Amino acid sequence: MLSVANLCRCTQSLRAAQSKLLVSGGRNTFRTTNVVSRQLITQNHKANSFKGLRLTDLLKPQNIAVRFCQSAPKPKPPKVVGYWLLGCSGMVFTAVVLGGVTRLTESGLSMVTWKLLGEKMPRSEEEWQTEFEKYKQFPEFIYKNQNITLNEFKWIWYMEFAHRTWGRCIGAAMFVPAAFFWARGYLDKAMKRRVAAYCVLVGAQGLMGWYMVKSGLEDRFQGPSDVPRVSQYRLAAHLSLAFILYTGLLAGALRVLRPFPAGATVKSLQSLKGVTAFAHTVKAMAFLTAVSGAFVAGLDAGLVYNSFPKMGDNWIPEDILAFSPTLRNITENPTTVQFDHRILGTTTLALATGLWLLSRGKPLSPMARRVVNGVGAMAWLQVSLGIATLLCYVPTHLAASHQSGSLVLLSLAIWLTHEIKLLKYIPK
Repeated sequence: MLSVANLCRCTQSLRAAQSKLLVSGGRNTFRTTNVVSRQLITQNHKANSFKGLRLTDLLKPQNIAVRFCQSAPKPKPPKVVGYWLLGCSGMVFTAVVLGGVTRLTESGLSMVTWKLLGEKMPRSEEEWQTEFEKYKQFPEFIYKNQNITLNEFKWIWYMEFAHRTWGRCIGAAMFVPAAFFWARGYLDKAMKRRVAAYCVLVGAQGLMGWYMVKSGLEDRFQGPSDVPRVSQYRLAAHLSLAFILYTGLLAGALRVLRPFPAGATVKSLQSLKGVTAFAHTVKAMAFLTAVSGAFVAGLDAGLVYNSFPKMGDNWIPEDILAFSPTLRNITENPTTVQFDHRILGTTTLALATGLWLLSRGKPLSPMARRVVNGVGAMAWLQVSLGIATLLCYVPTHLAASHQSGSLVLLSLAIWLTHEIKLLKYIPK
């Protein structure tokens, strides 16, 4: 085996990165793969200049085989891609908050049509009256809002219009830069797969949004006692897609802005196994609790028992299994849905507190230490917001803050798992 790495250098853009040329003898075994574009630079002492010769020209007469082992790290997506993904995740965060406010103000069923590129905003009083007449044909007006005025209708229409418009802005902010970065070669293979998944999720999110609204426009309500609302199943699916998209965008941004060291060795740190397990569990529980909150919102379950820690006079309410078959109670009985949300929220709080206690004295980086402190503090703040929202009969500002808090907690948990993973990369 003969190494000639010190005798030649490759004319690549990164000249500082060395390549190793491994040569082995053999008859008629010359292979030219991976060496076509490489050149051997030899010095001409007489002319005191460099002359470029192709390696194939030099080695072919000797009947030897050549292969290169590139030691330079693979190129990573530039920082601008990370900032783009981070910006898109911030837009999704805003959309979740705006969607929550739209739901809390009962504005989601004010627009009874859907167009891919957006609805035209009414300009004249006549156009507003036409839009209002369309609204009057659907269950929310027939069974609930018979006394709504045109000015009141305008306000809820603007709320829904803002939510839809912001969603389309997310689509533009996702698709246009994605096409540009893809065409310019800014994305490596792994990031291309991620970006393709993000684009699919954005499209699915928009379609699910209209599918959800459509459930509240169908004539499936039994009369004045049956409140027109969107399907809690579709609402949960809509929120889940938003959370999945947000999680993916934030994780992708962290991989670019705080990348794993190239060429490092990944080692399992026994002292961090417990912290890692707790961090991933808190992340999963934060997501599951948020999805449970969608069922609470969809059934107005926050208005059933407005006391804490007991539900009325009991720890376990008597009507918790009032529906038949029993499984229906989990997603259709407001009492059961609220009870489940309480249990999930309390469990998440206990796990986040346990994570914080377990992390004390562990070999965490300063950044990971700050993030784990944030997870513990945010978990307590989130539960406090939930209790306040319940006791105050779900005011819009508290309920919107509670929903936003779930995303903040999830964000911190995602960040923490990334920081912990960074600790496992040991430089060679």
